[in-house]
Amino acid sequence: MEGDRTGIPSIGVMTTNFVSAAELMARVLGADGYPFVVIDHPVSSATMEKLSEEAIKAVAQSAKLLVEAA
Repeated sequence: MEGDRTGIPSIGVMTTNFVSAAELMARVLGADGYPFVVIDHPVSSATMEKLSEEAIKAVAQSAKLLVEAA
């Protein structure tokens, strides 16, 4: 959100376990409904293969959000 406020297109990435916290934080900061990318949790114990899959999904979701915002 901070990047967006300064005019820099930005994407937040959250894991599934932190979606509700991210939504709450956005609401508290006055950005209710702020879109962000969601990937599977956890990442700290994920294999490289799983991380690569999640990264590919995150890039695709990010591109879609950036195009929609333009």
